[in-house]
Amino acid sequence: MQIQERIKEKLGNKILEWGENGPRRKYFTVKKEDIYETVRFLFRDLGLRFSTASGIQTPSGFEILYHFSFDKAGEIYSVRILIEDKKHPEVASVTPIFPGAEWIEREMWELLGINFKGHPNLKKLLLADDWPQGNYPLRHKQE
Repeated sequence: MQIQERIKEKLGNKILEWGENGPRRKYFTVKKEDIYETVRFLFRDLGLRFSTASGIQTPSGFEILYHFSFDKAGEIYSVRILIEDKKHPEVASVTPIFPGAEWIEREMWELLGINFKGHPNLKKLLLADDWPQGNYPLRHKQE
């Protein structure tokens, strides 16, 4: 059974949207409450390699994409979540599943102000120590 079929079978109705950008790029959306279980399945059960994650502010809130590679087939699977709480964005940290997510979560926390619940070490990584608290350089100005 192919990876995408296993993902669709295991996650079922937790997948809110599925898309493909070419034969080797798959994107799917889950609720933020399902990200921990989804990521654990991709990493531990399917053996996909965590590549990175990326975050951005959108008109709807904050979007995070978690990118995984299935190296044998040269495929990339990106899991999207949307955090709709614009004032206090928060999601479960995936660092307990794989420590490689620690720094990218710290970057998103520091630059976008997204809180990663359960992260073992949320502290500044990029900005100067005297950078004003609550001033997130990648956030749009609030109206």
